[in-house]
Amino acid sequence: MRDCFCTINLDQEEVYRTQVVEKSLSPFFSEEFYFEIPRTFQYLSFYVYDKNVLQRDLRIGKVAIKKEDLCNHSGKETWFSLQPVDSNSEVQGKVHLELKLNELITENGTVCQQLVVHVKACHGLPLINGQSCDPYATVSLVGPSRNDQKKTKVKKKTSNPQFNEIFYFEVTRSSSYTRKSQFQVEEEDIEKLEIRIDLWNNGNLVQDVFLGEIKVPVNVLRNDASHQAWYLLQPRDNGNKSSKTDDLGSLRLNICYTEDYVLPSEYYGPLKTLLLKSPDVQPISASAAYILGEICRDKNDAVLPLVRLLLHHDKLVPFATAVAELDLKETQDANTIFRGNSLATRCLDEMMKIVGGHYLKVTLKPILDEICESSKSCEIDPIKLKEGDNVENNKENLRYYVDKLFSTIVKSSMSCPTVMCDIFYSLRQMATQRFPNDPHVQYSAVSSFVFLRFFAVAVVSPHTFHLRPHHPDPQTIRTLTLISKTIQTLGSWGSLSKSKSSFKETFMCEFFKMFQEEGYIMAVKKFLDEISSTETKESSGTSEPVHLKEGEMYKRAQGRTRIGKKNFKKRWFCLTSRELTYHKQPGKDAIYTIPVKNILAVEKLEESSFNKKNMFQVIHTEKPLYVQANNCVEANEWIDVLCRVSRCNQNRLSSYHPSAYLNGNWLCCLETSENALGCKPCTAGVPADIQIDIDEDRETERIYSLFTLSLLKLHKMEEACGTIAVYQGPQKEPDDYSNFVIEDSVTTFKTIQQIKSVIEKLDEPHEKYRKKRSSSAKYGSKENPIGKIF
Repeated sequence: MRDCFCTINLDQEEVYRTQVVEKSLSPFFSEEFYFEIPRTFQYLSFYVYDKNVLQRDLRIGKVAIKKEDLCNHSGKETWFSLQPVDSNSEVQGKVHLELKLNELITENGTVCQQLVVHVKACHGLPLINGQSCDPYATVSLVGPSRNDQKKTKVKKKTSNPQFNEIFYFEVTRSSSYTRKSQFQVEEEDIEKLEIRIDLWNNGNLVQDVFLGEIKVPVNVLRNDASHQAWYLLQPRDNGNKSSKTDDLGSLRLNICYTEDYVLPSEYYGPLKTLLLKSPDVQPISASAAYILGEICRDKNDAVLPLVRLLLHHDKLVPFATAVAELDLKETQDANTIFRGNSLATRCLDEMMKIVGGHYLKVTLKPILDEICESSKSCEIDPIKLKEGDNVENNKENLRYYVDKLFSTIVKSSMSCPTVMCDIFYSLRQMATQRFPNDPHVQYSAVSSFVFLRFFAVAVVSPHTFHLRPHHPDPQTIRTLTLISKTIQTLGSWGSLSKSKSSFKETFMCEFFKMFQEEGYIMAVKKFLDEISSTETKESSGTSEPVHLKEGEMYKRAQGRTRIGKKNFKKRWFCLTSRELTYHKQPGKDAIYTIPVKNILAVEKLEESSFNKKNMFQVIHTEKPLYVQANNCVEANEWIDVLCRVSRCNQNRLSSYHPSAYLNGNWLCCLETSENALGCKPCTAGVPADIQIDIDEDRETERIYSLFTLSLLKLHKMEEACGTIAVYQGPQKEPDDYSNFVIEDSVTTFKTIQQIKSVIEKLDEPHEKYRKKRSSSAKYGSKENPIGKIF
């Protein structure tokens, strides 16, 4: 049996790892990771390890997917066979090379021909043990009877070394000047000679690590006097090994990958205007935003960019209200209000995920941490009880957690985001108008979202909402499931209000009936009243700081003493809503504290400052804090959360220095004063009420892509509008347009015409970009390096 875990890598850089599943040959991870990819890459790789306490973890196998192939697997759940992991095949990066053929006449009149190899630079070499490598290159001229090798100098601590070293090789034997009229390499030599460049990391006291190689045949100079190009590093040639490998097992993955080219802002104006007019269109089903949801193969694809764009322009509340009203028209039973997966419910689900993250951390995280770390058994199902389990003790444990969670939730209205409150207010008013004779519908309209679709979902899958770092273990999952079941009961207000209710799971009856007691019902009513009110809520200011993020990173010494080298030390960082601290170890007292109110900017730091990747700087009222994250995704996440928590600070900077202050001057602008104004504008935008970063151009580009992919269905909807307009009689049988919601065929037809016109205009710059990309990125350039040489 093995203790397995899995890592996610961009090339050789680990960005995430799962929890360890102990003693299993068929581990079930069930973990989701969503992240922006902040740099170029060649492979998205997944490594499966066997955890070893005393020695190095054993790599069992890997799945490596080329960037170009990711779209083929996107949205599909696929079993991938694990491939063997060979250290000589784990390569990334590229090398810049120039070859020339020189002809020299010696003093005695003989001809000597030399091959000139100029090793210029490398780019994107991997990190070694989390740090930039110390690379050097060996340059070999290889042929049937020769293997001449030379070596560059070692470049310290860099993934992008600039070598700029030239090497000379004799490629033909000296021959008489009178014997030849043209000085060319003989044909048989050209076909058999090649230049091989191997990249290595200098290990000093340990073995050097192979970083990759390229092989370039000398015959590339057959028609040209010189050859210059970028080459992708390749795995080492291991000879003609059998392609048959042992069965290492399989890994099941569900990958969703999107890649968009975002045009300058001015191109998106017409499409954005059309989308942002949606809340004002009558009926709402004739709006561009609603039509997008109708024609997309998967409504979820449309919901995320649509919700983010509308949120950014304060248009989500009126749009969500309008589509929810359309839902209510179709609802016949008040007990089933907002239970389906319509465009309205999906928009509200996505909205709560986006703006409710901080709310969940305040409300749920402390109790979820306690549940996950205590490992108390709460199983009360007689069928699932294990031998020796005390069901009464388990009931007490479960009741303690349920009571604590319930009490925390019903007292949390002060933390509920304003956007959520505004939408809940609208839902409550519309539900009351739709079912005026049902006294409970005003509460069930809100509870079906906040309990069923928000709190209950976050409780059962805390890792998905970033409330826990990993998927919990099976026993904890079961505890969270039982707690979530009780929370779901609060969403079914109709059953709470009935004195007699039937429950499917009889072992849960005691907990379900608990919420029917008068005290619980009054507390829930008060909570729902508060979060569906439009009155301004003012915080008492006594709330505890919210834990936002923590993790191990490297920080540069602050240089408080003049003696000794300013080096990098590993520290445990912790960010709350009040302060950023770092510690020697988790749980130890803070060594250094930066109050959030003192943060002036958080920006990336240029790699050239310290020859280290994934660095960022926290600029505050004292000297900047320089920090190195473990990978590019983690660096982006820290920058993002630090920007969010500090972006409303009054004294935030408008400009900063992208490099460090070393040896008496800023490396970026060479200003000598340490207090000199920044030379580059800060990247963080203006304060946002909901504190999320939204790139509206990017979201609009995603919507453009969705319209483009769904043009066929858009055309069918257009035909359906024409058919309805011509034929005014009753619809006799289902046809192609019966799946569309078309309340006003004329208005809908006009909107579709506008959509098509806007999309056609956007097609032109996209086509120009595609042509420019294919023509401008010359094969062998840095952007389009040469692959494997055959």
